[in-house]
Amino acid sequence: MRPVLQGVEATLQPGECVALLGRSGSGKSTLLNLIAGIDRPDAGEVWLGDTPISRLAEPELTRLRRRRIGFVYQFFNLIPTLTTQENLALPLELNGLPAPEIERRSRAMLLAVGLEGRASSFPDQLSGGEQQRVAIARALVHQPPLVLADEPTGNLDQQAGEQVLELMFGLARRQAGCLLLVTHSLAVARRADRILTLRDGRLLSEQAGELAW
Repeated sequence: MRPVLQGVEATLQPGECVALLGRSGSGKSTLLNLIAGIDRPDAGEVWLGDTPISRLAEPELTRLRRRRIGFVYQFFNLIPTLTTQENLALPLELNGLPAPEIERRSRAMLLAVGLEGRASSFPDQLSGGEQQRVAIARALVHQPPLVLADEPTGNLDQQAGEQVLELMFGLARRQAGCLLLVTHSLAVARRADRILTLRDGRLLSEQAGELAW
């Protein structure tokens, strides 16, 4: 059996936007899944604040992800039978928020991502860039302390990708949450506050300036 990640250690600070850089197969998505509690490490621990994620039972992990983690996927993962606003309302409903607060937060987030006019549209009525903006809004609407993004611009053209990046960094910083953005692009990574680099399962560098590949 070949280890996917070895000796990986890093601390992310509130309000920080961090890029995780690495080639395909370097372990980026695996690390993201470990942080989110989707996968469990064979050794070592993952902590979110004072909570040891890697020690939690599955029901506790589910509740933690609902309340404290937002996930932005490369392929949007919107629910096709729900409208834009209903996709945003879903995580708030699962967290038990009252209906007026759900309405207020989902409307405010639609405004923040520039989709207030698309509240009643279904995902297949939106462009790729609009769908990704909905996915970002859904990941941030419950104001999680940690937002994980796995190649969120990989399926977008350059213009839509730029808009999505600006939106994601801006919203994360305004909400004072920590954003960990997985990418293989040096240009995208350099827009973050800090850069972590994975190579062959090892976290080799932690730099804000030039990167050596």
